[in-house]
Order: sequence, then structure tokens, then C-alpha cells
Amino acid sequence: MEFKSLNNIESGFRKIRLFGIIFILMSTVIVAYSLWKSYQFAEKQREKIYVLDEGKSLMLALSQDLSQNRPVEAREHVKRFHELFYTLSPDKSAIESNIQRSFFLADKSAFIHYKNLAENGYYNRIISGNIIQNIDIDSIACNFESYPYNVLTYARQTIIRESNITERSLITKCRLLNSVRSDNNPHGFTIEAFEIIENKDLQVFKR
Repeated sequence: MEFKSLNNIESGFRKIRLFGIIFILMSTVIVAYSLWKSYQFAEKQREKIYVLDEGKSLMLALSQDLSQNRPVEAREHVKRFHELFYTLSPDKSAIESNIQRSFFLADKSAFIHYKNLAENGYYNRIISGNIIQNIDIDSIACNFESYPYNVLTYARQTIIRESNITERSLITKCRLLNSVRSDNNPHGFTIEAFEIIENKDLQVFKR
């Protein structure tokens, strides 16, 4: 009888030990899961930004990783440069204003290209001939696999004269460098090694 009682006591201790180990393991799993869910919740809350609307109400906004938007900003930066540089009207002050604004988006290579055009009388012909030049960007290909980022721009120029309208194909290439954001350069890029690959007439329409 005594031997049987000792066995029962020993098996009871084993069960209690087993239940204790299982309870500790389950508690550890529950605590770890709770911490993990709390961390996830905190991360989601950090993505939310509350904006005060004129001191009256709070509006919810969502933050976004800056790097996710860089390709979009890069294409917009290149597009803006081309629009400023190649959209011309027969007004000297308007031309100079656009060109000066484009220089904030690029390095000296854009200035060299401008000087070459000016020395060849390009802008004087725009003014004297009462010519309007517009540009439409077809596509911008940016390679973000290597830095600086290589960019190819495919565009179409429309040159409006009194006698005709000329459509011209324009292909340029450049590299993009990360830069400091400012009012004059909101996307934080600088165009370097700007170069024209193709600039040829496609068709001419008589007016």
C-alpha cells in the first residue's frame, strides 16, 4: 500500500509539473503574440497624421514612405524642366523667365545648351518671327537600378508660325542626382549631363 501511495504521489507531481510547463509555455506564447500585435498596431498608428482644419476639426491623413514616390517625382522633375526650357513665346521677358526657372532644376549643361541656342540666334528668330513653341511629353524612362539615375525623354514639339505648323520629334537624355528640396526645386533632383539625342521635323502643316 505504501509503495502504491508513493507512486500515486510521484505521478501526481509529474502531472502538476507537466501542467505547469504547459501553462508557462502558453502564457509565453500569449504574451509574445500580444506584444507582436501591439507593435503592429503602433506602426499603423504612426502612419496616420491628424491635420487640424483651421482650428475646428481634425482630419485624418496617411503618411507614405518617401522612397516609394521618388520615381513619380523624378519623372515630374524632368517633365517640368522640359516644359520650362522648350515652351517659348515671342516675348523676350517670358523666354528669359522660363529659362531662368529651368536652371534651378539642372546643372551647367542646361546653361551651355541655352548659350549655344542663343549664339545661333534661335531665340531671336522666335521673337522676330512671332513664333510660338509648345512641347508635349510622350514618355520619360528612368532607370533607378543605378545612381545617378539615367533618364530618356521622348517628346513632341509644336512650332506655330504664321504660315505653317511644324511638328518635331525631340529625344533627350540626362542623369538625375538627388538634391535639396526648395521652393525653386520642390522635387529635390538636379539634372546633369543634359544632351539632345534627336531633334528632327516630322511633318509640316500649312495654315
